[in-house]
Amino acid sequence: MDVLVGRPMMGPLAPFAEGFVAELTNRGYSIQAIRSHRALLAHLSQWLAECGLGVRELTPEVAEKFLRTRRDAGYVTKVSDRGLQPLVSYLRELGELSEPSVISSPSEELVELFQRYQLQERGLAPDVVTNYARVARLVVGTRVDPIRVSLAELSAADVSAFVLDQCGKRSVADAHNVISGLRALLRFLYVEGWTQRDLAQAVPKLARRRRDLPRALEAEHVVRLLASCDRATPVGVRDYAILTVLTRLGVRAGEVARLELRDVDWHAGEILIRGKGPRLDRLPLPWDVGEALANYPRRSRPHCSDPRLFIRSCAPLTGLSRQAIGGIVRAAAVRAGLPPLGPHRLRHTVATGLLRRGAGLPEIAQLLRHKSLQTTAIYAKVDQTALSTLVLAWPGAEA
Repeated sequence: MDVLVGRPMMGPLAPFAEGFVAELTNRGYSIQAIRSHRALLAHLSQWLAECGLGVRELTPEVAEKFLRTRRDAGYVTKVSDRGLQPLVSYLRELGELSEPSVISSPSEELVELFQRYQLQERGLAPDVVTNYARVARLVVGTRVDPIRVSLAELSAADVSAFVLDQCGKRSVADAHNVISGLRALLRFLYVEGWTQRDLAQAVPKLARRRRDLPRALEAEHVVRLLASCDRATPVGVRDYAILTVLTRLGVRAGEVARLELRDVDWHAGEILIRGKGPRLDRLPLPWDVGEALANYPRRSRPHCSDPRLFIRSCAPLTGLSRQAIGGIVRAAAVRAGLPPLGPHRLRHTVATGLLRRGAGLPEIAQLLRHKSLQTTAIYAKVDQTALSTLVLAWPGAEA
């Protein structure tokens, strides 16, 4: 820590320098990066002192003025909001800075109410709610102020016109997302008294795509995928553990990202899966999955305060995102010489493998944690051998 002390500092941020350096160290930043962030803190502290400003007066507008001054002075690094983010986040965690106040319009306030309703009342996953909010902003963007009066006048014809306009310029998958978000918004507006009728019933139905059969990987390809991880490196140990969880338990990428250290119950031989919304499930922990999970914290997981199991390999040391899990799967496929594939393909592989080994659809539905057996029923089409026994002989043909 002594090598990071640097020159004496002046200004209102000086008392926070030592703690800030310690926080960056805990998050895994290199010595060079920490020195750079400490120099930025010193520059900002001096500038605030020269302007006669205190820490609590560091508003977004003031921060932008400082960054403009820094750019004008010829600095080429730490000249954007992103460069200031670690320091600003640290000061917010200490309570020295409040979240920036945003002047919300009535339309944006409605969207925020809608989001809270979906998260708190319906318990939907954050990713789903983010998509719903995107659709809600599209809808309210078509209405005039005052928004409450305009929405009260919303008609079935308006709903149909919105669907035709939006879905005509989107892919089939995105059009279905728009439809789902629109129905959720219209139900919310009716429940909360913004509209007099439940206009969700007026949303036109899109033609359903023919659902392709799940494409499972061959066992040899799964072996190649796992073997592509260099377990002599910390990243390879982590990625091997992630791929083992995906290929053995059939969990979703987001569920892997949400795993925490405490979720693995070594004594009971179980693992807690945080599913969609508030759903929690305990799954048996196969020995090979347990071995891979035990090796990662023991050999390569960075020391950090984040409770999540799988951590980034570089600073800031925080949990991996769902998107990062997908990137790990795609990178492994490239190394293994396989066509591009995502985490959900591995989920299909687990389900198809169980089916071919004689498992019934209820058992597969239980492992995949499907709410409805109809969702699992698509896997029945995969087992061509079992289906062939149900085919009746053509009349007149030889038995």
